[in-house]
Amino acid sequence: MASAASSGFVLLSLNVAAATTNSSSPSRLVFPSKNNASRLVVRASDEAAAPATATPTAEGEAAAAPTPKPPPIGPKRGSKVKILRKESYWYKGTGSVVAVDQDPKTRYPVVVRFNKVNYANVSTNNYALDEIVEVE
Repeated sequence: MASAASSGFVLLSLNVAAATTNSSSPSRLVFPSKNNASRLVVRASDEAAAPATATPTAEGEAAAAPTPKPPPIGPKRGSKVKILRKESYWYKGTGSVVAVDQDPKTRYPVVVRFNKVNYANVSTNNYALDEIVEVE
């Protein structure tokens, strides 16, 4: 409890009959309970109400500058690709790209949809970038 008091927050549990509703205090938070017999009141102490600086420093502006987006990986959405994965049902077949996950840690980022369904009645599959070749 000492850490909560030192951080500037005070927790009080009050009875409904003893508590009064005062909407003029913006630093007061009330959580209603199921049985409406008691309230939990959270108040911020005056120490924590120190005003923050509104003017950013030169370092803050440099850090907030947007970094340029990396170039997109893989084929574009809607492009036709040929499948090179030998164990795939659609090996040497063509399909259209539905989506490409841009996360470099993704193992199979390219989602391809085919006109023909496989034995499990599925018409889409994920492939790695080296398992497809763009055609047309």
